[in-house]
Amino acid sequence: MNSTKTAKELLLGYLHSINDADQAIELFAEDATIELPYLATLGMPWQWHGKDVLYQFLKNLPKTFPGFEFENIQIHIDTPNQAFGEYDVRCHVAATGRPYHQTYMGRLVAENGKIKLLREALDMAQVAKAMFPNGVADLAGK
Repeated sequence: MNSTKTAKELLLGYLHSINDADQAIELFAEDATIELPYLATLGMPWQWHGKDVLYQFLKNLPKTFPGFEFENIQIHIDTPNQAFGEYDVRCHVAATGRPYHQTYMGRLVAENGKIKLLREALDMAQVAKAMFPNGVADLAGK
C-alpha cells in the first residue's frame, strides 16, 4: 500500500493545519519553498526557503493574523504531483486591528509525498489596506 501523499492531500493538509506550525511543517520537504511573489511589489519579503525558515514563517502567521483560517477551499487542478486551488481568509491584522479579507490562489508542487513548492497569488490592495499604516495611500511610495 502506498502511503505517499498526493499534491491535493498535501495542499488540503497545509490549508487545514495553517494555525499549527508543528503539524504543518511535517508536510514540507527539507528544501521546500513558499513563494508569494506579488508581495515584492509592496517591498515585502516574498520567498521563504528551507524547513527551518518555513517553520518560523508558519509560527508567526497566527501572531500577525489572529483568526487566520482558510475557508471556501476549491481545488481546480489535481494531479499526483501538482495541485491548484483557491481559498479565502477572513481575519484581522494584529498590528493595525483592520480586517483582512483575501482570496488566495495556490499552486503546490509535491515531490516524494512532501511539499516542494507552494506558490500563492493574492490581492495586494487588500494587503495594503489591512497592513499599511495609511492603507492603500502608502502604495504611492512603492
